[in-house]
Amino acid sequence: MLITLIRRELLNNLMTFRFAAATFIMLLLVVANTFVLINDYESRLASHNTSVNMHKRQLQATNTYSAGEIRIDRPPNPLSIFNVGYDKQLGNEVRITHLYVPSLWDAGMHGSSNPFMDMFASMDIIFIFEVILSLLALIFAYDALAGEYENGTLRLVLTHPVRRGKILVAKYVSAMLCLIVPLLISLLLSLILLTTSTSISLDTDDFLRIGGIILTSIIYLSIFYLIGLLISAVTRRTSTALMLSMFVWGFLILVYPNVILAVIPQHEAPQERRTSAYDKIKQMWKEFDRERRRYLATDDFPGEDWGYELRGWGFRSSKFILLGDAHTLFYKCRSVMNFTGFNDEDEYKMPHARKHFRYLGPRIIDTAEKTWLVREPALEDIYIQPANKERIWLKLSPVGLYDAATKTWAGTDVRGIRDFFHAARQYRKQVNDFFLDTDVFGSRQWFSSDKGAADWSDLPHFAYQRVDSYTNAKRALSDVCLLLMINVVLFIIIFLIFVKSEV
Repeated sequence: MLITLIRRELLNNLMTFRFAAATFIMLLLVVANTFVLINDYESRLASHNTSVNMHKRQLQATNTYSAGEIRIDRPPNPLSIFNVGYDKQLGNEVRITHLYVPSLWDAGMHGSSNPFMDMFASMDIIFIFEVILSLLALIFAYDALAGEYENGTLRLVLTHPVRRGKILVAKYVSAMLCLIVPLLISLLLSLILLTTSTSISLDTDDFLRIGGIILTSIIYLSIFYLIGLLISAVTRRTSTALMLSMFVWGFLILVYPNVILAVIPQHEAPQERRTSAYDKIKQMWKEFDRERRRYLATDDFPGEDWGYELRGWGFRSSKFILLGDAHTLFYKCRSVMNFTGFNDEDEYKMPHARKHFRYLGPRIIDTAEKTWLVREPALEDIYIQPANKERIWLKLSPVGLYDAATKTWAGTDVRGIRDFFHAARQYRKQVNDFFLDTDVFGSRQWFSSDKGAADWSDLPHFAYQRVDSYTNAKRALSDVCLLLMINVVLFIIIFLIFVKSEV
């Protein structure tokens, strides 16, 4: 009997105009937008490659190690085509130096794109699913029960030995099959376009992530169908059900996310927290400066800053500047070296200058690591905690949960972006170890190129790879489970209402 009911409902849905319209709209929007998204990704990838090559040339053209700027670039995520998330919003260029530990908030942005392209590219595939699929699900559901109440067909069906639970299951299964068809067809065509692009390379993990996105999309689609079915069960009138469904859709899709962002107060970290972090970091660098001065006082030439006052050099004294306001809790070491010529009479000072830099380099690294232990939790309090509060409020809506889950699957959420900066910090450690192991700080090329330029060919290479699909699945599990729970709760409520209702 259940199979018969499913066939009946499925045939009724397939023969309707709304099924044909849903399929056409989904194919048109997803496929057309995929072309735009691929072009946008290719543009960002070309900008990334240009930036990488430019940074390599700039580094190779630098004659001294101290003046060299090692910069690494975060590549665009190919799965940002599905959900762009923070892939285009957050920094994608990081400076690697022994002077400080890089974080998400130290990154710069490279590359520029057409603002009109950005406007269209911001409408990623998940955005289409969020808006259009949810609307189609409600359109399929609003008259599922109310229409049968009005037409009297439900009373006719119940004259047969059919349980009401089977009727609900049949309607749910048949409608979901009709909704999944345009979803899968549009995604299949989108994947074909992705695989034919020479700039996009998808591996097994990427296809598993896409599978997770598809699964989450089906669960999200089910929620809105059940919301429409609940409205249909309660109202019993198709006109009222349609009106309420459009109201719920507009509230969940358009109103609630914007209201949350506008109403939730932007709590800033207490001033005492910022001041405390600022003072701790400042004291660390003051202690470093005191150690440096003690070293200079016991040197063979007491009081002379080696490398800073050598004849023929124009040098402005090094100052460690701590910027500790709400937006920047980090230090910079500002120094300017301009080689303007070197005289032989200064040669006897070179061993002492090299000894000074050999002493200075490891202590700068050590102090930078100590300041990072203070700076990291301070930055978490200032930036991450307020953002987490907003995300919690947004997740009270299935739209927020769906968006968060698909961002996590794609790796374009905050954690996915921060993975790159974790790799950048690991690379900084490799570079520092290389400098220490090869005595770069104590070499002449650290501050002078008169007897040979710096050799950058042996510098460790930076390699970044996104986390595997299993890690993405673990990160997305909580949001996906919440979406499943919403489905279960809605179905139970609909069942209880439908079973107790009079026909």
